Amino acid sequence: MGHALCICSRGTVTIDNKRYLFIQKLGEGDLKPTNILLGETGQPVLMDLGSMNRARIQVDDSRQALALQDWAAQRCTISYRAPELFCVQSRRVVDERADVWSLGCVLYAMMFGEGPFDAVFQKGDSVALAVQSPLDVPRTPRYSPPLRRLLSSMMTVDPQARPHVPPLLAQLEALRPPAPGQLTTPI
Repeated sequence: MGHALCICSRGTVTIDNKRYLFIQKLGEGDLKPTNILLGETGQPVLMDLGSMNRARIQVDDSRQALALQDWAAQRCTISYRAPELFCVQSRRVVDERADVWSLGCVLYAMMFGEGPFDAVFQKGDSVALAVQSPLDVPRTPRYSPPLRRLLSSMMTVDPQARPHVPPLLAQLEALRPPAPGQLTTPI
């Protein structure tokens, strides 16, 4: 059974149970709208897996930190790159929450027509600096407060406060509308 992240006029991103198991071991590394295509049935397909890497990377020293930072600079689109990949710290673990950030940027682009840092990049301003500040999700009646809260949680600057995949899936499940004909009882 799939978990719909967002359904709107610009497309759908789905995380299914198989991909969830896959993400636990490998991270996509360069999630962005142009790397997500829709298949014949409208199911999203991840493309351009050239930035695939281990989902959890232990960074023990400054040499490893610089190597990961250089890798991210070469392989990850700047306006969709997680804050922790701009200035990688030693004695840390960079995990799948970096992809959760990028997926949040994709969701933002689906909701508002452009990525949260696209304008910063286009003006030539520092994306590395912009991603270090909390993101203000525009308030609009078009999207529910729970969906905006989900987006905010995905775009949390501190990776330790950003959700892992299982809680993210639980939030997605809570957003899913009931199936047609399914009765719901408010609690």
